[in-house]
Amino acid sequence: MHVNSENILSVKDLTKSVQVEDKTLVLLQPLNLTVAAGESIAVVGSSGSGKTTLLSILAGLDLPSSGQVYLKNKPLHQFNEEQRSQVRAQHVGFIFQQFLLINSLTALENVMLPAELANLTDARARGEALLEQVGLADRLDHYPSQLSGGEQQRVAIARAFIAKPDILFADEPTGNLDSKTGQHITDLIFDLNAKEGTTLVLVTHDAKLAARCQRQVEMDSGVLTEPTVEQVSNNAKTSNVESTKTQHHDVETQNSAAQATTPQVG
Repeated sequence: MHVNSENILSVKDLTKSVQVEDKTLVLLQPLNLTVAAGESIAVVGSSGSGKTTLLSILAGLDLPSSGQVYLKNKPLHQFNEEQRSQVRAQHVGFIFQQFLLINSLTALENVMLPAELANLTDARARGEALLEQVGLADRLDHYPSQLSGGEQQRVAIARAFIAKPDILFADEPTGNLDSKTGQHITDLIFDLNAKEGTTLVLVTHDAKLAARCQRQVEMDSGVLTEPTVEQVSNNAKTSNVESTKTQHHDVETQNSAAQATTPQVG
């Protein structure tokens, strides 16, 4: 396979299947994908469509059953776990839905960890600067249990950027957050991504979030397609309508709660 040096990620004829008892379960049908350096791309689809399976393979966390995966011109499909781990440490950042912070480490120590593993000499200074950028300059010494969900995700974002990755993989980064906090987290991801010039691969079922990327592809039952501009626009409009309904429902719920707790005079 000829690899374009301008593509940070190139995939050809990739498949994934697993054996379940005496049956073969196909997770990913043969697919091809290229991602240019500096590009932001959203992988959209419903739960169980194969999005996270694809991300795991693209990031070198898992191997395909067949096909080729090149990240920074390195053939991940031919590498063992130790070799793929080295590629991840050198080139990849992650943001997960579950935050995945280490409970025994402070916010600053969690952020510094990837830089220390990469032997970067300015880990502390860069960690402090990133936590300041995400609005947590006063939370450096707090442990995850002392932080809200939104604050934990901000720590995870700072951690993802500290080693200056060439490519960032984000798997449902706002999935565990309320709409207001999720919007703030989304802004932080795209702002930092623009400042750092990082390639972004975003996995989400949220059409509104996906619309902020330069490009979208869609997973459906293990099949990858690239929707037309019209389809992308229609999906975003539908998402906006649903978001408005949710916001109205939240306001009504808050009003009802306020009325229920207001003492009656009479």
